[in-house]
Amino acid sequence: MNYGYVKVAAAVPHVRIADSKFNAGQIEKEIIIADGKGVQIIAFPELCITGYTCGDLFAQQLLIEEAEMGLIQVLNTTRQLDIISILGMPVMVEGMLLNAAVVIQKGKVLGVVPKTYLPNYKEFYEMRWFAPGAAVSASSVRLCGQVVPLGRNLLFDTSDTTFGIEICEDVWAPVPPSSSLALQGAEIIFNLSADNEIIGKHAYLSSLLSQQSARCLAGYVFSSCGFGESTTDVVFGGNGLIYENGTLLAASQRFSFDGQVVIGEIDVEYLRAERRTNTTFTTCRSMEAPKAAIHISTEFVNIKELNLTRTYEAHPFVPQGPTLNERCEEIFAIQISGLAQRLVHTHAQSVVVGISGGLDSTLALLVCVRTFDKLGRSRKDIIGVTMPGFGTTDRTYTNAVSLMKTLGITVREVNIQKACLQHFKDIGHDAQVRDVVYENAQARERTQILMDIANQTGGIVIGTGDLSELALGWATYNGDHMSMYGVNAGVPKTLVKHLVKWVAEYGGMDNTSRTTLLDIVDTPISPELIPADENGNISQITEDLVGPYELHDFFLYYFLRCGFRPAKIFYLAARTFKNIYTEETIKKWLKTFFRRFFNQQFKRSCLPDGPKVGSVSLSPRGDWRMPSDASSEAWLRDLEDL
Repeated sequence: MNYGYVKVAAAVPHVRIADSKFNAGQIEKEIIIADGKGVQIIAFPELCITGYTCGDLFAQQLLIEEAEMGLIQVLNTTRQLDIISILGMPVMVEGMLLNAAVVIQKGKVLGVVPKTYLPNYKEFYEMRWFAPGAAVSASSVRLCGQVVPLGRNLLFDTSDTTFGIEICEDVWAPVPPSSSLALQGAEIIFNLSADNEIIGKHAYLSSLLSQQSARCLAGYVFSSCGFGESTTDVVFGGNGLIYENGTLLAASQRFSFDGQVVIGEIDVEYLRAERRTNTTFTTCRSMEAPKAAIHISTEFVNIKELNLTRTYEAHPFVPQGPTLNERCEEIFAIQISGLAQRLVHTHAQSVVVGISGGLDSTLALLVCVRTFDKLGRSRKDIIGVTMPGFGTTDRTYTNAVSLMKTLGITVREVNIQKACLQHFKDIGHDAQVRDVVYENAQARERTQILMDIANQTGGIVIGTGDLSELALGWATYNGDHMSMYGVNAGVPKTLVKHLVKWVAEYGGMDNTSRTTLLDIVDTPISPELIPADENGNISQITEDLVGPYELHDFFLYYFLRCGFRPAKIFYLAARTFKNIYTEETIKKWLKTFFRRFFNQQFKRSCLPDGPKVGSVSLSPRGDWRMPSDASSEAWLRDLEDL
């Protein structure tokens, strides 16, 4: 399977001005290299067969003929190859010269796309030599002895995708042709360009291409002139850029003296999922009523073994790179703003939080503290309640109490053991049988205590459960599952851990708080509902029972955010975690994920309010609406078929 990936390339060949024979030879070399690497579609720069900077030589009949001979040379050399190539060259039509893109495959010209917008300002003088595409009435052209389709609205269909073409200045226009092409079905846009380099232009260009690929929900492949073009007045850096829905997948080395082939895989399956769910895209298509495209079928490309060059983050929910601090502050700001609005609206006199000494309750407490500070309210109105039970260890208890004291909130302690034992007696349950009744009774007892204290103090109960637990249903129904506002509802476990560690290191904590927070980060994740072992250590490790959260968060992201099938998620996880988990382990926990995700939907259907933080949410009022009795059979079968 290729899992929806289309391998594309942006080529930047070394050229000689007006030497079409030499240029054709360089183009052939790069096509052959790309084909050998499994590339399905390759794009070259604008006017690459002649060179972009020929100037008034474009008025010479000899150059036009040489360009066509150069194309014939490339056709003959590559006629045995499956790869589709898009070349730039001057083409004569109706007595006019067009700056055009020519699509070829297996010795045939499939179509010719003229440039729509010709720049004629500053250093550009294209209207001196070329006619704009709109000036042409013909719908076909004779080229290399073939009569082929000609038009700005050509779309090319392969067995895997549909692509369209625009040329350089086209993407700089207020309404780029690629916008219309995308609305008509193009999933990938190829841009043949000759952008020169000046200070600051590259950053602007990158932003422009990123935004256009995102706006079109498309892949975008950009190939621009490089070494060999005339430097009489300008310099060309040789940009090869590949984007997917706003994300840069691959880029060439700028100002290289050698030819380059930049390769990347565009996930059209992901793009289709985005378009299916984005109702604005569909509405825009119906409202704009774009001119009907002409579809051209390409020849079948033999599928080669999928060899991804792109990589995936093991922790897709966790901020990466130089924006790390900014992103963490932004996440807290969202949580704080949500809680602040709820407090102002309800006129709550206090907030009540159950503090276990674990990650989730710690993050919820930190959010409460920051919220009260920002509102100018006393931290004493934050009531932290530690509720030791049968499985509470000295480590978590000590951390819970220490953190509450150093943060200056009101500390309350209610031991739940006697109440639970009485409850077991009342319902006739043997306290030595440590089953789901034994565990869930403790969770519900704690929730009842928090709710009652909130009533006592005119406050609201702050939920601590996170997004990962909601996905797996790892919460006691009407126990820790319930609250009056869930500040962590949109934060997955891997991000919770990261945020707590970030606060410890960069949040201005005193030494005692910092030490406590870092120890909480290092504490095994556990609900602590089963008594500790003989050494007083946690005996009930969550990740031993349901699987590693870093895997589940990976599964969750690509299932919900991208709509990937289990087999594809497994393929990506096996690559991403290949040095950490075996394929058997990944498959085991992926089955667990899908089984639990479907079976536990009933808990998500009645979630308390809570802010959406990232691109994924499980709120029944937001991103995820699913019947509680939906079958998981198709998803589990997809895994069994691996």
